[in-house]
Amino acid sequence: MTTLATQIDATIRNVPDFPQPGILYKDITPVLADPTLMKSIQQALKAAYLSENVDVVVGIESRGFIFGTPLALDLDAAFVPVRKPGKLPVEVVRTDYTLEYGSGSLEMHADAIQPGQRVVIVDDLLATGGTLSAAKTLVEEVGGVVVGCAVVINLSFLNGAERLGDTPVLSLIDY
Repeated sequence: MTTLATQIDATIRNVPDFPQPGILYKDITPVLADPTLMKSIQQALKAAYLSENVDVVVGIESRGFIFGTPLALDLDAAFVPVRKPGKLPVEVVRTDYTLEYGSGSLEMHADAIQPGQRVVIVDDLLATGGTLSAAKTLVEEVGGVVVGCAVVINLSFLNGAERLGDTPVLSLIDY
């Protein structure tokens, strides 16, 4: 029987030297084009968090939206987008962070999560942990409790999970 990780690995497209020389980019576009594989990914995410009493799923722009929105629906939870600056129309909380080849900022509506709500943060890939750590900072700043982070791909050799402290990280495939 083929495992989910094997199916994902066989479907991901490797793009050398993108976005800069020396980087091997893991392109999930072919994964998104495979409805059977996408259903399997969503079922795995749902199974992992079904018993966690999740109130809110946070998706990080933009691929975290793709995996996070169906997860929120599956868990009967709210979905909250975390976006790049200037994309949200009302009061926001903001954090700046570094990533493997640059820096960035993320914003979230200040009223999107209530104190004590249980949150899962979703993105497509964990590399150095900068983006997920920044999203975690935003959630905690407004009083949310991060019960886990979920990614399809973990580039484990970059040790990004270490930046998340004690927060459990679910990855469907590790490189």
